[in-house]
Amino acid sequence: MKYAYDLHMHSCLSPCGDGQMTPNNLVGLAKLAGLDVIALTDHNTCKNTPAAVAVGDHFGILVLPGMELNTAEEIHVLCLFEALENAMAFDAYVETRLVKVKNDVEVFGNQTVMDEDDNAVAEYPWLLTMATDIRIEEVPALVAGYGGVAVPAHVDRDAYSILSVLGALPPELDFKTIEVTRIGGRDKLAALAPELSARYGILENSDAHYMESIPEPLIHMELQNLTRKDVLNAIRFGQITVQS
Repeated sequence: MKYAYDLHMHSCLSPCGDGQMTPNNLVGLAKLAGLDVIALTDHNTCKNTPAAVAVGDHFGILVLPGMELNTAEEIHVLCLFEALENAMAFDAYVETRLVKVKNDVEVFGNQTVMDEDDNAVAEYPWLLTMATDIRIEEVPALVAGYGGVAVPAHVDRDAYSILSVLGALPPELDFKTIEVTRIGGRDKLAALAPELSARYGILENSDAHYMESIPEPLIHMELQNLTRKDVLNAIRFGQITVQS
């Protein structure tokens, strides 16, 4: 069956995200928009995913726990998990490898951890848009060790992408699926590196930081069942078929 998805979304925990992107607003608007499955992928943290998963269970929309990891080379990688406990264990590990710079709220914005009722429970102190000291070649096996799957993010972009930093996607890196920007990304990839479209499965995501960026359900993936396991397996084996 076809399921509408967006697997790259940010909450109010990302300093570049809108403070209105609370777990309830984010998940509820995604449900109202007609999406079937989403992933919360804040920068270098999974700390709002327990709330988002709980809200998803309430609203009847599948929420994958995730993270947008920033590597030592400043390459963004989506890290998606089947089990919430594995995502939180990965979160704890990444925290030990984050370059620690205090967040300046006046400059970068708040980094708010929330519960499932949208109550603020903490302000994360370290700037989450900093790099980690995790190198890109570590990422596929590292994420797999936590039961997850890693996807190079927005490879069509001019910054924070594997193509903009390395100039290529080395085939020895064990990625099976890549991500492009939902609007125009596939065309840009065709101009930048047309061979990648044949080599990898391709996700098209919004990278939504604001409520108005939550997309309409125009892009679908084919799955036998709508489960976290089925979504991750499609990504893990490069079997993403993008359909409008």
